Amino acid sequence: MNKLVVSSSQMINTGKIHAGNAWKTLPIALLLCVSFVQPSWAQKKERMFKTLTVSGRGVESIPTTRSQVNVGVEVQGKDVKNVQEEAARRSSAVVELLKSRNVEKLQTTGINLNPVYSYTNNVQKITGYSATNTVSFRVATEKTGTLLDDVVKAGATRIDSISFAATDEAISQAQKQALQKATQDAKSQADAVFATLGFKAKEIVSIQLNGANTPPPRPMLEARSADAFKNSASTPVVGGEQQVEASVTLQISY
Repeated sequence: MNKLVVSSSQMINTGKIHAGNAWKTLPIALLLCVSFVQPSWAQKKERMFKTLTVSGRGVESIPTTRSQVNVGVEVQGKDVKNVQEEAARRSSAVVELLKSRNVEKLQTTGINLNPVYSYTNNVQKITGYSATNTVSFRVATEKTGTLLDDVVKAGATRIDSISFAATDEAISQAQKQALQKATQDAKSQADAVFATLGFKAKEIVSIQLNGANTPPPRPMLEARSADAFKNSASTPVVGGEQQVEASVTLQISY
């Protein structure tokens, strides 16, 4: 039987040949990788330094058709039990009236019972008690005046505050319109700059929405006694407008 014998020197020489070929092909692969990477980085670098950033603002005004009202019952007397019971009776009457008128977001905002002090020769003495129950609710602005008159007749002794706001649906729609105006404003500014400098816009690199903010309802009335409403046959309450603002920032390459 014939045997094939390969010497160690032949194996070493063969290994050298393969290794040598591998080292010869490696620089070519590296050059190919570099050739593919460099244009991509160059493009990113060019885009990074040749951009224009503009911010646009949009404002949308909507009518305030809802009134946020805070009313209270305050009772004072010498007997703590009688004071508390009278405050509870009047508050219940006010709440029942408000429920019958189908007001929105009716809730109790405070229940307080405190001693009333007098001072004689720097000596503190309890002379009575004061009980206060307060509630808040939301109602259509056009119905607010008449409802306040009826609330006072039912037992309310304080009108703490009235503020005006638009409906949630109107605010949501206004936010979208304000964002549209802000985007158009930013684009208009960019077009004016490019036209003046002779550049041409390529693409929008980034968009940042800075939100559509709604200012809190503006108070119309604060801390008035209910007696002021008893002297009028009908209390006029007129709402106004509420503004929704938005801003958009665009980064545009050229």
